[in-house]
Amino acid sequence: MTLLLIRHGETELNAGRVVQFPDTPLGANGIAQADALGRHLARRRIGLVLSSDYRRARMTADSLVRHTGAPLFEHDCLRERNFGDYRGRPYAEHGVDIMADNFEPPNGESWAVFHARVDRAWDFILEHAGRQDADIAVVTHGLVLRSLIERKLHLGDHAYDTQFVVHNTSVTVVERLAPWRITELASITHLESGARHGGPA
Repeated sequence: MTLLLIRHGETELNAGRVVQFPDTPLGANGIAQADALGRHLARRRIGLVLSSDYRRARMTADSLVRHTGAPLFEHDCLRERNFGDYRGRPYAEHGVDIMADNFEPPNGESWAVFHARVDRAWDFILEHAGRQDADIAVVTHGLVLRSLIERKLHLGDHAYDTQFVVHNTSVTVVERLAPWRITELASITHLESGARHGGPA
């Protein structure tokens, strides 16, 4: 059994470097990315798709379901970090570094609260992993993936630093070993002949 940790497809707010709302949908490029991802993963034996309930993640997960026939379960613990009052505002207009360790967005989540929620998401993933022989695809968000990569997974031979970009629809392959080990980090090979991979937003 293998875990496939996936970031959702690109949205117009991704492309515009704007902090997103929960109901932000995929843009045209993101829809093409999700379709390319679904066709790519149709080659694998996927037994289950787990997804954030945010619209951009759910649209990406729906593409996987169409291509693989796997059942879908949502969980709110897989949501992106809540930036509260900063949602809907371009990064360039914030006036503060919203990624700073000590930044707590008004009406949003501190890093400590966010990481605790990601821990619950990881428990949810492992609960399902313990009952599956086939692969599990997990569709979530960039900061959730960074939290898992930095705190829960073994990087093996992969290079990683704080500037690393988890691109839209990238796939991180995690083998069920002791510890959980990354064998492929944020791959976008499925986009090489199709949709643009977009940027880090």
